[in-house]
Amino acid sequence: MSKKKKPENYLGLVYSTDPNFSLNRDGTPASETLPPAEQDLRVVLSSKSRGGKTVTLIEGFVGKEEDLETLGKKLKTFCGTGGSAKDGEIIVQGDHREKVVQWLLKEGYKRTKKKGG
Repeated sequence: MSKKKKPENYLGLVYSTDPNFSLNRDGTPASETLPPAEQDLRVVLSSKSRGGKTVTLIEGFVGKEEDLETLGKKLKTFCGTGGSAKDGEIIVQGDHREKVVQWLLKEGYKRTKKKGG
């Protein structure tokens, strides 16, 4: 049997009646999406818990879930692959680190960094 993992920023929160409630990485409620120049994004290659398949992971997005999904859709379209966007992370299938970093820098995400290999 597998155990269900709690999110990193769980902090004991069980239920919220606010339909727009979400938590940032530091556990504070998300208010507004930071402008692209202030976003501190990290682009990482990952294959953990994916059956050996490689994905490009974009971490560190601060803002509303709708804005995260919009950015994720633009990145997936640019790379021509599938993926998902949730919990402050964007997953793009395959190794597209260079393309993603170049696209983010061109779109104004000046604090983007490529981590690892």
